[in-house]
Amino acid sequence: MGAILYDWPRFCRAISTRKGWVRFRNRNEALTFDARTEGARCQWTYTSDLHICAVNPFTAKWLLHRATAQWPIAVSEHPSVPGEPRVSFIIGHRGEERAHLLVKTLATIAAQNEVPVECIVVEQSARPVVKRRLPQWVRYVHTTIESDDLPYNRSATLNAGAALAKAPLLVLHDNDFLVPAAYASELTKRHDEGNDIIDLKRFMFYMRRDGNGVERVVQNLLAGGSVAVDRQAYFEIGGMDDSFVGWGGEDNEFWDRASIRRVFDFAYLPLVHQWHAPQPEKAANEATTAQPRLQELLAIPRQERIRRLRNRSF
Repeated sequence: MGAILYDWPRFCRAISTRKGWVRFRNRNEALTFDARTEGARCQWTYTSDLHICAVNPFTAKWLLHRATAQWPIAVSEHPSVPGEPRVSFIIGHRGEERAHLLVKTLATIAAQNEVPVECIVVEQSARPVVKRRLPQWVRYVHTTIESDDLPYNRSATLNAGAALAKAPLLVLHDNDFLVPAAYASELTKRHDEGNDIIDLKRFMFYMRRDGNGVERVVQNLLAGGSVAVDRQAYFEIGGMDDSFVGWGGEDNEFWDRASIRRVFDFAYLPLVHQWHAPQPEKAANEATTAQPRLQELLAIPRQERIRRLRNRSF
């Protein structure tokens, strides 16, 4: 009843205008706004799902339609903007299971307009698997491990890619996130304004298994999935902490260190998360390894963590 009485009128008003969708939130939440971009900053700590979309799934589809009408998601076989890259997308990967998701993600990166981009895929595995699936324009790096049974170390893949990146702005990007065609352009604008750390994800749309409809809409996904960082700043704050093994924790710890730099987190873009089966080992690792490790590191002052990370070699 609350969704009908309170959320439905607010939702209708939000999607009735071109940019109003950015301002929609759950009724117990608060946002602040950037006057220039009209982006929204969430005034709460953790992620949250939009309640009305959970109660009435058709609203999630309407919201996605409104958001992507303003910020279309396109696909291309190769980048069309010539010149030295302004943005380097860095994607860590392992295995064949999500290779098809990676290929779709790369197609949306290739469709970036206005600014030249590059993409570096770092595969961490016992032997190369995904290289044959990648378009020629993608730079491929293979980091060898003894066995694919070893836990995945996402931080190590991102550090390896960052060391090879040519662009002044890095995007630490997951292999299953589809991005609008103007994503790199908007990140570059915010970077040119002097921001070192940039997160523009207003809503993350998690698609259903059949691709027809949205399973959930998530907001305030700070640090996770796709974050842009000035290349020099990335190394000055120590890069990603590769002491995180398995799933979880590394994004939050990186964001905590990154907060000493100039951060832009007024979000106004939609991203789409492709469906894949849940990973039981991810939840288990976050509970038993990642979260304790995260809390242990957060108890250490940021500058001390930065000093330790900068003293190691990338």
